[in-house]
Amino acid sequence: MPHGNQTVRVIDSNSTCPEISIIEGGGNAKVVLWPGNGSEFRSMQLVRLEPAARTMLLRHTSDCVYYVVEGAGAVAGEDGSRQEIAEGSMVHIDAGDGYRIEAGSGGMRFLGGPCPPDPALYAELTAEAGV
Repeated sequence: MPHGNQTVRVIDSNSTCPEISIIEGGGNAKVVLWPGNGSEFRSMQLVRLEPAARTMLLRHTSDCVYYVVEGAGAVAGEDGSRQEIAEGSMVHIDAGDGYRIEAGSGGMRFLGGPCPPDPALYAELTAEAGV
């Protein structure tokens, strides 16, 4: 059944996406879909990690999924677990689990995020916007 104001939009991650500060080392995290651009049910970040860079320790109130677009590395759980990932890998993280995504020697790009969106992930953007 259709929802209210349905719209099809094309989002250019090269020019219109804000960045969030979740990277330790070189790289960036562009916010593609989030409540700030009208997404209620899905969030998506396009993350680029330079060699040996990683995300900060992340934890969300909802499940999270990522797809490795390019490169290789690992997902490190807060519990000490470690799973190698490479181009084409899908990563699922349960709600409440702490994790970091770490790039290998060639760097990595991945796409995804928590679903539904985790407001804490975007706190710096909403603060900048005065929301």
